Amino acid sequence: MPARTATPVPETDGATAAAPPLLRRDADGVAWLTLNRPAARNALSIGLMEALDASLEAIAGDASVRVVVIAGAGPAFCAGHDLREMRADPTRAAYERVFALCSRLMQRIVRLPKPVIARVHGVASAAGCQLVASADLAVAAETARFATPGVNIGLFCSTPMVALSRAVPRKQAMEMLLTGDMVDAPRAREIGLVNRVVPEAELDAAVAALAGQIAAKSPLTLAIGKEAFYRQAELDLGDAYAYAAEVMTRNMLARDAEEGIDAFLQKRMPVWSGS
Repeated sequence: MPARTATPVPETDGATAAAPPLLRRDADGVAWLTLNRPAARNALSIGLMEALDASLEAIAGDASVRVVVIAGAGPAFCAGHDLREMRADPTRAAYERVFALCSRLMQRIVRLPKPVIARVHGVASAAGCQLVASADLAVAAETARFATPGVNIGLFCSTPMVALSRAVPRKQAMEMLLTGDMVDAPRAREIGLVNRVVPEAELDAAVAALAGQIAAKSPLTLAIGKEAFYRQAELDLGDAYAYAAEVMTRNMLARDAEEGIDAFLQKRMPVWSGS
C-alpha cells in the first residue's frame, strides 16, 4: 500500500494542534506510532496515553495494518509517567485515573490482534520500560538504556513490574526494581527485555525489516498466534496443550492455512485472504 504521511493524533489535555502528542504514519502494512513529546522525553501524559490507546483501538479493526511500531521522537524513547502532571493534582482520584489508563493501554497492546514492535533509542524508564516490556518484540539501539527507577524517589514501579516480570526472569526483574539501576542495551537483550540490538544509525532499517518480514504473513495467522501465545502462558501445562490443540484445529480449518500449506506443497508463494 502507498505510504501515508504522518497524521497528528489530537491530545485531550490541552495540547495545541501544532504539537500533537502522537504521530501515525502507515507504510506497507505497518503503522508507525511515534510518541511526540520530545521536550518531556515522551513522558506518558494522560493526553498521550489516551491518544495512543485510541490509535491502537482504531488499528485493531484496520485491515490495512498488519504490524504496529511504537517509537519515540527526540532524544529518548519514553521517560515514564509525567510526574509534573501527576503532582499538579495530588488526589487519589487523579492517581487512580492515571494508573487505570496506563493499565488499560498496556493491556491494549497485549490484546491487539497485530504484533507490536517497540523501536527503542535513548532512555526507556519506568512506564517507558513497561511499554517496551508490553510490546511483543523490541529492537534497541546500542545506546539505549532501560530502568525501573521508581524506588529511588519513593515510588516503587509496581505497574511496570507487571509487564517486566512477564518479560524477563524473576531475579533480573527484581534486581531492576529494587536497585533502580540503568540497564544497557546488551544486558537488556541478555535478559530478554529486547530481541535485537543494533547501531543507532541502523535502528530504523532494522525495525522496518523485522516489521516487513512479519507483515508478509497471514494477518489471520498472526492474530490467532498472538492471542494464543498470551493465553496459554497463563495456563498450567495440561490446560495449555488442550487449549493450543483446539486453536490449531480451528486454524487448520481457515482458508489461509489451506492456502499456505498448498502453496508450500506446490512450491509457490501464498496469497493471503485474511480468512
